[in-house]
Amino acid sequence: MRNIALRLSYDGSAYHGWQVQKTESSVAETLERALGSVCGGRVHVTGCGRTDAGVHAERYCANFRTESTIPTSRLPLAVNSRLPGDIAVQAAVEADDGFSAIGSCVKKEYVYRILNSRIRDPFLRSRVCFYPSPLDFGRLERAGRAFEGRHDFAAVRSVGTETKTTVRTVYWCRARERAGLIEIAVCADGFLYNMVRAIVGTMVYAAHGKFEPEDIPRLLELGDRRLTGPTMPPQGLYMSRVWYNGPVGEMMRR
Repeated sequence: MRNIALRLSYDGSAYHGWQVQKTESSVAETLERALGSVCGGRVHVTGCGRTDAGVHAERYCANFRTESTIPTSRLPLAVNSRLPGDIAVQAAVEADDGFSAIGSCVKKEYVYRILNSRIRDPFLRSRVCFYPSPLDFGRLERAGRAFEGRHDFAAVRSVGTETKTTVRTVYWCRARERAGLIEIAVCADGFLYNMVRAIVGTMVYAAHGKFEPEDIPRLLELGDRRLTGPTMPPQGLYMSRVWYNGPVGEMMRR
């Protein structure tokens, strides 16, 4: 039985997230159908993380097991011919038997995009968060840096997924701005449910002066979700990078 890892990207606008749903269309279900058609049997894919309805992925990793002998070099084109235009397999590689897209992941990065302009862009309506109120970029940037390090992030997560611990390490939380488009990149060893969207919402609150950026470590210590910022809309969020060791890591860096 072969264990194959895939690098893919998708526009999540039409899907109810990554995970297979009972009644709603999902990215995983759509990919499984295409892989099953190519490999000649039912296929189960394991993804590198949960993405919610409307969330996108520029780089995403999934793995599956199959008896098919199709070469990995041919797999992307074969699968893409059976996928809708909003999902694309970019590369495939044979992984070790013990590899799991979720369990073997070293760290991940998400990017949140905000169009901070008084005029919306109809071409970006499902790909950015349109936010017309002016944001103090200096305060926003300081707020992002306050999240860096190892903390208990219970104050910036939504209830809905059980986890053994809410402690995570954020390696960077950096904002940059160009022509009204703000990008916030957050890299961590793991993420809680809606953690990035809540971090960004808290940064936006700090940018509006609802509290000081330097107050954020204390808010994390208190662990009260009601004291931090809102959960931002999903369409601005992208999984941007995923890190692994070995051949899969090399594939994800290409």
